[in-house]
Amino acid sequence: MEPRADLIFLSPSEPETLDPALASDQASGRVITSLFEGLMRWNEAGESVPGVAEAGPEISSDGLRYIFRLRESARWSNGEPVTAHDFVASWERVLDPKTAADYVTLLHVIVNAKAYSEGKLADFAEVGVKAEDDRTLVVRLEHPAPYFTDLCAFTTYCPVHVRSLTAAGGSAWEPGQIVGNGAYRLAEWRLNYRLVLEKSPTYWDREQVGMRQVEIRTISNPVSALNYFVTGTADLTMDKNGVPASLVSSLRQQPYFHSGPMLASGFMRFNCAVADSPFADPRVRRAFGLCLDRQRLVDRVTRMGEPAAYSFVPPGCGGYEPPRPEQLFDVEEARRLLAAAGYPGGRGFPLVRYLFPILETDLAMAIELQSMWENALGVKILPQKQEWKVYLDSMRKVNYDICRSPWVGDYNDPNTFLDMFLSESGNNRTGWKSVEYDRLIAAAAMEVDRDRRFAIFREAETLLIQKEAVISPVWHYVGVQFYWPDRLAGVQSNLVDEHPFRCMRWI
Repeated sequence: MEPRADLIFLSPSEPETLDPALASDQASGRVITSLFEGLMRWNEAGESVPGVAEAGPEISSDGLRYIFRLRESARWSNGEPVTAHDFVASWERVLDPKTAADYVTLLHVIVNAKAYSEGKLADFAEVGVKAEDDRTLVVRLEHPAPYFTDLCAFTTYCPVHVRSLTAAGGSAWEPGQIVGNGAYRLAEWRLNYRLVLEKSPTYWDREQVGMRQVEIRTISNPVSALNYFVTGTADLTMDKNGVPASLVSSLRQQPYFHSGPMLASGFMRFNCAVADSPFADPRVRRAFGLCLDRQRLVDRVTRMGEPAAYSFVPPGCGGYEPPRPEQLFDVEEARRLLAAAGYPGGRGFPLVRYLFPILETDLAMAIELQSMWENALGVKILPQKQEWKVYLDSMRKVNYDICRSPWVGDYNDPNTFLDMFLSESGNNRTGWKSVEYDRLIAAAAMEVDRDRRFAIFREAETLLIQKEAVISPVWHYVGVQFYWPDRLAGVQSNLVDEHPFRCMRWI
């Protein structure tokens, strides 16, 4: 019988990829930031602190130039030093149009990064990232970005060992092949079962890493996950989708249940890409949104105490207060809009495909939504459930009519929510393109006055949600963790929902 891992963590889904350039889901990001480390890293409070950088960056008075000094002790798992050149090569890889990175827009804050990623600039030397020497990285920004140090802790900004990727080819992401620079190495990955991380002997801060081995088990059934935890077979879960919805009321009273606000929203995407679809009409999208009884959904389905959402950006994100629509839940107005669009009483409206992943709360959500929309609008809804990876692929290809979507903010600023619906954003996934919206987000990026910047964001969010109704927010998430606080330390609720395994230790 093999020895038990120091920490057994339960995840409702498997990583979609271990490539920092391609990751867009939380399960992938959680593993990637264990295997790789950026200039900055997250601590247990969800704050970005120096990682490969030996201290915070030197920032010019205009906020446009950042100088990072790298730790001499930072090493790849093959023993080679981590250099500024590695960051340059890694960021060039993310920006390469052939990579097709979903989060490439996060690097567009860097001078000429957008032009390079769109193939409009051929010479990467003109992009604002330079290695002055092995341990000095200089980054020039297009505009002041007070959240840039947070970006440097994010998955997409993690360096990869480009030389080994080239040499290994298709096997570069397999156990024993990945050359990382994080607190852990990948020892095992058995699909649909478990992934095992082992403490890296070359990590610069290895003495502070408490867990020698971390096992991540994929348990999609919430009841099974709860049984694993309460019987001591597992030590930790941090995903609300791993909590049985029917037991939430009683579980919230348990000493191992922990929750807190986080920068995340649950919302509905509408397919705006098909010209002859009813959903190409904003009136139709608005009608479906006005039929969403959000309070009913959070009371009956999610049950975690989430606040109903009428904005995409959570209130208070980075000090921002989003616009509140004049109309909230209004069935009569929804019927009027649908009739004005040519479908009175739902007559002639085609079958609507509602896409959702195979998770307990999503099935209950689909049933509630089907009832709401059919009763209010007279339309027929076909719920379509898909395994997580297939669901992500369908959403990426905009192969749906309406789909349930979560979004977790990457840093504490409204930009992390609103820039995902830029016309060329890989995370847009609606087919909607708006010159006006793009202009507003670009204007906000250039605005240094906080109040004026937030006013522009409110105008953009009003266009996105109220005028065009590209999405319909439903609730703002709360973070949920199951662990025994008298036994496990280094875990705490935080706004960005980051919980590094390297911070965890047994008491």
